[in-house]
Amino acid sequence: MRGIHRLTAVKVDTVKKPGLYADGGGLWLRVKEGSGGPAKSWLFRYAVNGKDRWCGLGATHTVTLAEAREFARQARHLRLNGEDPIENKRATKSRRAIEAAKSITFKECADEYLRQNASTWRSAQHGHDWAGSLKRYAYPVLADLQVKDIDVTLVLKVLEPLWEKRTVTAARLRGRIENVLAWATVRGYRAGDNPARWTGHLQQALPEPRKVAPVEHLASMPYSEIAAFMAELRGIDGVVPRALEFAILTACRSGEILGARWAEIDLKARVWTIPAARTKANREHIVPLSDRAVEILEGLLGDGEVVFPGPRSGGESTNRMSLRALLVEHMGRKLTVHGFRSSFRTWVAEQTNFPREVAEAALGHVNGDKVEASYQRGKMVERRRELMEAWSRFCAGEPGANVLSIEEGKKKLG
Repeated sequence: MRGIHRLTAVKVDTVKKPGLYADGGGLWLRVKEGSGGPAKSWLFRYAVNGKDRWCGLGATHTVTLAEAREFARQARHLRLNGEDPIENKRATKSRRAIEAAKSITFKECADEYLRQNASTWRSAQHGHDWAGSLKRYAYPVLADLQVKDIDVTLVLKVLEPLWEKRTVTAARLRGRIENVLAWATVRGYRAGDNPARWTGHLQQALPEPRKVAPVEHLASMPYSEIAAFMAELRGIDGVVPRALEFAILTACRSGEILGARWAEIDLKARVWTIPAARTKANREHIVPLSDRAVEILEGLLGDGEVVFPGPRSGGESTNRMSLRALLVEHMGRKLTVHGFRSSFRTWVAEQTNFPREVAEAALGHVNGDKVEASYQRGKMVERRRELMEAWSRFCAGEPGANVLSIEEGKKKLG
């Protein structure tokens, strides 16, 4: 009798008597009694340390005779290499389970990264910007791809269409993709170098952002036009106009304004304390509030958590685009909110005798210098309060509000 390939497809299909039927080479057909008739499956028999072991290869309705013979051939090769087919099968199953557990898309990684880092954003708008740029530009290419499969070709497919037309956006997007991929690597979802890194990598494939789009100063309004603009602004009702007016009066960044919470404001002491986590310098910033700034806040008092809520935001703050739309579309001014900080700084330098350190502290430009740092504390805050009140009077168009004589300035500032 033949030593191998003893069975035929017809025999496999027709045999009904329970028992073991050898095909040779360690392959066996097992027939068992079943509730709906004979149950047939394939087994591979081998010995380890003199003891028989039986490795299941699958049922005959799933695995054909030819396929069972191929599986048996592979098992014999494993034995030649000193491997145990059963242990190999278990290891393969375990490896596949691990791979399945690590199977995660770029979007799933990004969503989890955003969730875990939500408390670190300087403002709610910062988080919206992050998520928005990924959704708009990265997800059409990367969203449903396994994060482990993302390479430099795919990253460039996202970035290249934007790099020359929207360079600043593309540069920020690159950094965000890099952060998500780095998070995925630390979590064990991918391995190897980060395909979105810049230094020594993408800088070889893309031109330097500053060479493609040189830094441009943000559009600002000459301070001589501020009073007329503010009069126009005060004539517009709504939360967004008040947010813009408050931003100009406090000389704060739009993200700080839009992320303002009532818990940060002490109306009795007339100060707004911006937490370090929400400032660009990552340091607590104390903002003395002028009479008009307090008046704006008192007009907005409500039950919500945010100071400047959006109209349909469910308690969330309004956004930068609303401020931009007010300036550009409603008021017809091609300006940026940030530009009013420049207007304030130029006014301080050219029309007042307040020291540079006071102006820099008012803008949150406090560095490691002990003198400038002191302007965030105690009596120094009161000196900044005088500056912000003078700025508020100037914005209101009060005569003589913009100039201090040298003697008056010395007297006021000690």
